[in-house]
Amino acid sequence: MSQPDPRYASVIHAAHVAGEHALAVYGATLVIAILAVLGAWRLVQRYGLPREKGGLPPRILLVIHLAVSFAIIVGAAALFAAIADEIGDGETLGFMDQAFADGIARSVPIDVIRVFARVTHLGDPWLLATWCVLGAVLLVLSGRRAIAIGFVIAIVGNGVLNTTLKRIFERVRPVHDREIATADGWSFPSGHASGSLVTYGMIAYVLVSVMPSRWRLPAAILATIIAVTTASSRVFLRVHFASDVLAGFASGTAWLAACIVSIELMRRYWRTRQG
Repeated sequence: MSQPDPRYASVIHAAHVAGEHALAVYGATLVIAILAVLGAWRLVQRYGLPREKGGLPPRILLVIHLAVSFAIIVGAAALFAAIADEIGDGETLGFMDQAFADGIARSVPIDVIRVFARVTHLGDPWLLATWCVLGAVLLVLSGRRAIAIGFVIAIVGNGVLNTTLKRIFERVRPVHDREIATADGWSFPSGHASGSLVTYGMIAYVLVSVMPSRWRLPAAILATIIAVTTASSRVFLRVHFASDVLAGFASGTAWLAACIVSIELMRRYWRTRQG
């Protein structure tokens, strides 16, 4: 077995210390994610929506939306590529992943692990498939067929994408306690991370489109909490390395952004054609 480069011993030790304080890391990650959603929400409300007076022309807004979406997609894809480039045998990131997992195993109480073992089912494929079917049926019944098609493509397409990526990289899962959590197949990237992000992100997108304004932000925040917690549970259960989850979030973000942009462009096209 290869040994880590001595020059990065301090970084690997820091990863172990972070694992020993994994609950604090999870809490900080959740707070940052919520603050990011709040910040994005305020920017959209202030600058990204058409206004009757004093606002930017619709075409300019469209260009801005496309540019921001493109930047998100490219940034997320670049992050995924950077992680994928560092997960090979002997890479420092691999040693950091193992050190972080060892820190969790050493320090996180077993009762906390059992709680995450229950939470992790929010990202199980059967539940995400249920949300997909249920959401599509409700959208069709309400006359929103275009969104229903995009909803299904987003969730199913992410599943196909994740399966393909797993087969490309074929990373072995970390050693974990199978009495608490069982996971088979390849490890990179995390399907629970990308699946929960895309599925609950699409649910939030639909809810924001149809719910009264006072419920839209809470729906987005709730989706964020579910996605981050579900993804984090995979690390606490040690069925995935931390980089698996981060890569799953990156691929899921890129795919979710691409799907939402496509749906919005399709809706704009149909409105223009009917108008």
